[in-house]
Amino acid sequence: MTSRKVMVGPAKGRQTEKTMQKIADAMIPRTTTDIVFDQLYDEIASLRLLPGSRISEAEIAAKMGVSRQPVRDAFNRLGNLGLLLIRPQRATEVRGFSMPAIQNARFVRLAVELEVITRAATSWTADHTTALSHQIERQQAAIASGETSRFHELDYDFHKLICEFSGYPLAFETIQDCKRAVDRLCVLSLRDAAEVTAVLQDHEAILKALSEGSVQEARAATERHLARLDATIVEIHEKHAAYFE
Repeated sequence: MTSRKVMVGPAKGRQTEKTMQKIADAMIPRTTTDIVFDQLYDEIASLRLLPGSRISEAEIAAKMGVSRQPVRDAFNRLGNLGLLLIRPQRATEVRGFSMPAIQNARFVRLAVELEVITRAATSWTADHTTALSHQIERQQAAIASGETSRFHELDYDFHKLICEFSGYPLAFETIQDCKRAVDRLCVLSLRDAAEVTAVLQDHEAILKALSEGSVQEARAATERHLARLDATIVEIHEKHAAYFE
């Protein structure tokens, strides 16, 4: 794999400020490590930092105006997610896609999501339908305005809401970890307008099944939704083989 030197550029200061503002608005206490992690994760997941890119602990610390310790801690967290390759006395690199990791994440996520959707369907209410309908309306607006990254964020929110309505909100932590293993692939696939629309239609089908209280159809719609990425993985591997380990 060809390595390339890519740093978080000067313009990224504005993005850091936005990240901090979101944190303040949400009233959630966050550490400096959390902020550095969020910033770098966004860079990697959005493919602004491509597989093979080298990043420097010292330079990231200087760019973000923090000490090296929180950067080191953030690097370790990203390494644990399989996103960074950290080697002693050598440059840290953004890791390529790992097919075994992707397959494992897909397996675990499907098992968890099917259980969540089953629980949700058996206790679904009209209020749940209203809340999820509003969420889908926001997804439609994001597509209409061409905001792919915004749609990607709303996709997270959609699955998180279902976990909350199922009575198992912490299940989303597992789903989130699994999604992070394939987020970069999602960015590549969701650049296709037709693919984004198909994902939205999946969400609409899931909502319809939940609203009707149909466990069988809700599970089937969820399986179809999660299986959509499988064919995309093959296609992306063919088009971007250099991104894979």
